[in-house]
Amino acid sequence: MAEALRIQNLGKRFEKTVALDDVTFDVPTGSIFGLLGPNGAGKTTLFSIAAGFLRADSGSLRVLGTDISHVSELQGRMTILPQDAAFQRNVPIVEQLAFLRRLDGSDAATAQREVEEALERVGIAQYKKRGIHALSHGMLKRLGIAQAFLGQPDLILLDEPTSGLDPQNARQIRDLVRELQQSRRVTTVISSHNLAEIQELCDHVAILDHGKLKIAGSVQDITRQGRRIEITTSRPFVESDRAHLRMVSVSTIEDLGPQRYRLQLAMSDGQSADDAVIAVMRAILDLGIAPRAMTEGNSLEEYFLSVTGEPNDVTRKPPR
Repeated sequence: MAEALRIQNLGKRFEKTVALDDVTFDVPTGSIFGLLGPNGAGKTTLFSIAAGFLRADSGSLRVLGTDISHVSELQGRMTILPQDAAFQRNVPIVEQLAFLRRLDGSDAATAQREVEEALERVGIAQYKKRGIHALSHGMLKRLGIAQAFLGQPDLILLDEPTSGLDPQNARQIRDLVRELQQSRRVTTVISSHNLAEIQELCDHVAILDHGKLKIAGSVQDITRQGRRIEITTSRPFVESDRAHLRMVSVSTIEDLGPQRYRLQLAMSDGQSADDAVIAVMRAILDLGIAPRAMTEGNSLEEYFLSVTGEPNDVTRKPPR
């Protein structure tokens, strides 16, 4: 699969603060790609460079095959929704969006039609002749999504599109992004520190921490590395039990208390996470050990914690 974004050895520094440190990864064309990391990991800096708002100090970034130094050549092919997108307060929203489309080269009639269709699709068409003062926070997010999907972009960058929303509105925004993605077949890159949101919505992900890339790849491949089981057993594991389990998809065994263990799974090539869990449970039963209780962890969250070493909602100082 060709790449919509190719990021190679990208570096950015703000005085003594390293925002991005030799970051390299690709964003596959047609994917919904999650850029994940704690606040201050470097996500917004990377977005700003990809949009042409900032210049990198080192490395290169190609968008849809074009070096970002020639960002003007991408007019109409890439759109971005900043985290704090600003609209004029008292100008009707239909006029504001139509003006943006005219800047992209659309004629007046086409711009008007596309804007009205977009506002209808995101559910705020009834407010088209009003200013943003008439919109709630959730409606403003919808307006930003409508703006980002206007026209026929090949790449859309969404920076924290559900930030500050209640769970119901956040889900509506995710459903809207998914619906628009499926109908347009564009590449959508979403910046977030919400692990559940990224795992639900995205098929590929990159994790940044302190400006460094920790991992990039498909969600399926990454979660294969983070699946774990917590189990209570009828008797303690002895060393021969542990050796046997390490032969059936168990990479580490952590003691949590009397007859309680955390098993980290390491799936072989072509093995699904479910198959690995079944294999481990069969191995435990073959040892004559009865599982008393078992829980499975959120694999993306487990992997995130393992590479960043802290909860995903930790707020840091810049870089962003």
